[in-house]
Amino acid sequence: MGTEVVGEVLEKGAIRRIKRERRRTLWEDAKNLPNLLTFARILMIPLVLVLLSRGAPRDCFWAAGVYSLAALTDMLDGYLARRQGLVSVLGKFLDPLADKLIVSGTLVWLVPMGRIPAWAVVLLISREITITALRSIASTEGLVIAAGDGGKVKTALQMVGILCLILGYPYHVHFGIDFGVVDLIHVGRLLVYLSLVFSITSAAKYMGLFIDAIDAKNRGTA
Repeated sequence: MGTEVVGEVLEKGAIRRIKRERRRTLWEDAKNLPNLLTFARILMIPLVLVLLSRGAPRDCFWAAGVYSLAALTDMLDGYLARRQGLVSVLGKFLDPLADKLIVSGTLVWLVPMGRIPAWAVVLLISREITITALRSIASTEGLVIAAGDGGKVKTALQMVGILCLILGYPYHVHFGIDFGVVDLIHVGRLLVYLSLVFSITSAAKYMGLFIDAIDAKNRGTA
């Protein structure tokens, strides 16, 4: 009996030690530069929304600047994580979460401002929820399904479209050629609608790959 008690105490001590090591490792991951940039991107979301709420052209200009900075940190943190060998579980969780939060939050905020219809936002967010759920199921089944080119095009169109919607006013556009006065709300809506097409097609393709992978696994198991 004494030996069993000692063994149980030692086992509990080992579990507590492992938990402390996990917490320490997670804390160290939180302090590396890529993850700090991701945290900064999340903190930028309220600032973008506050500036948008003011609604004046100057405020929208600054909101677009903060949003652009957030997009740059999105590219930078992934590059640094791969280059410096700092890819972590925390980063894999936070990076896509930060992207979805800033895109979803900004789009929802733009609906009552009349810059984007609610149906488009509902479709975009529903697509993201569906794909995230499928990826979670695939992960539990031990399946890895790579993102297609359609998803990357969708993301690029979405980011630029939202930026135009944030600016939200007519501007005189001149890039070597004088385009005259362009209403960026119309440009932003067009880009978001195009991203919606790529969103639906890439989601359908992902579902097809998911079903094929599940079927292949079941056949292999059988």
